[in-house]
Amino acid sequence: MAQKGHRQVIGFDFGTTSIGVAVGNEVSGTAQPLAALKAQDGAPSWQLVEQLLDKWQPDLLVIGLPLNMDGTEQEVTQRAKRFANRLNGRFGYPIELQDERLTTVDAKERLFELGGYRALDKGAVDSVSAVLIVESWFNAQYQ
Repeated sequence: MAQKGHRQVIGFDFGTTSIGVAVGNEVSGTAQPLAALKAQDGAPSWQLVEQLLDKWQPDLLVIGLPLNMDGTEQEVTQRAKRFANRLNGRFGYPIELQDERLTTVDAKERLFELGGYRALDKGAVDSVSAVLIVESWFNAQYQ
């Protein structure tokens, strides 16, 4: 694994029908969206996940943790944690959870600015949300 400050990170924005994905580089502190993964009741194609991990060779996986605005957990919070545990159990990568409050709202704003309503495709929103999750995780590392 690369040393802190030089890690490659893949971020996931968990959802029951779509899971946003982004890849980020700790040196630049930025991330870029990748194609969202279709999911059935929160379960992606694990083969596609494996292909993604083989291609990008991340040092760490960051999974967005959906919390209520007051910081309390909700049902989907537990599902996101189970998804994180499954990723770790199947592939052995270190996992970090990152508060994802308001990332979907921010992602929609970014996409709308770039392309109007046509840019608000569900997969695009989820993957831009994953970008925001990764970038907020980077920011939290250096506060």
